[in-house]
Amino acid sequence: MGKRIISQARGKGSLSYRVRRKAFMHKIKYPMHDGEAEIVSLIHSAGHTAPLMRVQIGNEAFINPAFKGAVVGQKLTINALEIKDGNILMLKNVPAGTHIYNIENNPGDGGKMIRVGGSSATVAKKHEHNKVSVIMPSKKELILSGDCRVTVGVIAGEGRTMKPFITAGRKFWKMKTRNKLWPRTSAVKMNAIDHPFGSGRGKRIKSKIAKRNAPPGSRVGHIRPSRTGRRK
Repeated sequence: MGKRIISQARGKGSLSYRVRRKAFMHKIKYPMHDGEAEIVSLIHSAGHTAPLMRVQIGNEAFINPAFKGAVVGQKLTINALEIKDGNILMLKNVPAGTHIYNIENNPGDGGKMIRVGGSSATVAKKHEHNKVSVIMPSKKELILSGDCRVTVGVIAGEGRTMKPFITAGRKFWKMKTRNKLWPRTSAVKMNAIDHPFGSGRGKRIKSKIAKRNAPPGSRVGHIRPSRTGRRK
């Protein structure tokens, strides 16, 4: 009797293929109030590549990626028009050439872009109709609303990819935290009961085009193209 192939098992979900919920208990967002805030603590989160900082403003506390040089007890300002690392401002109030991170895609969504350790974007120029251009780390230019909030500075944790994992155990727990498939086994090296590409004399990869709505397990190989044949 065969067993579920890996993509089926991952699609169904089990203790082996499930993310560690505790690693994602910290939710990054921006506060509802403006004024002066204080860094209460720095947090190591297994679900994030950068250290996080818990910031207190009045009775409200929120989590934000820590900037390079952040210390506990440091004062920050929110919407106070002061350009200093860690301060939170609207994009329209940030001068060109400033490094920013945790950028809102839409005003009020709490920050969706540039949250990886050591990364930052740069404010390029301002346009009409309250639009601002931002240069991403990939050198791509994005035009966003000037009402989107951003954090000034560069995220801490630069150089994290320079240190090797050293042991397979460290790599295992890192991948398990994020529910990543590791170690990855080539499909053609499996048995026929374990994968549609399994077995086959000479290990020749079978060509297969899976349907777009195929369930996990059947959706292996190439995704169905939107059209085939020579364009006329």
